Amino acid sequence: MDIAAIAAGYTAAWNSGHPEAVANHYASDGGISINGGPLWQGHAGVTEMAAGFLADIPDMVLRCDGVRAAGLTAIYLWTFTGTHAASGKPVSVAGWEAWELNEAGEIAASRGWFDAEDYARQTA
Repeated sequence: MDIAAIAAGYTAAWNSGHPEAVANHYASDGGISINGGPLWQGHAGVTEMAAGFLADIPDMVLRCDGVRAAGLTAIYLWTFTGTHAASGKPVSVAGWEAWELNEAGEIAASRGWFDAEDYARQTA
């Protein structure tokens, strides 16, 4: 499995500005939980999650800071920058996702993390 290619495709999906493109990197029953919050599951759930982030930061640019894998488990490190839609303030947020991949290279489960307090401070 080419984890670098998976990470590059995922990064490009976010940078496309199309929530469905992000969801297409997940298994049909895959999902993501952010900062220990509720699970956004299935294509519709992941699309909704991505749409929310892209609405908040419409000019988002996501950068892959690194990726590591062992078997079907991976860590995807990222930073996104952009302008917060409501406040007009610039933001720069770093975080990571812990992925469980399936044999097809799709994300079956993701646990994402970022500093929510720092994000709130930047957007206030």
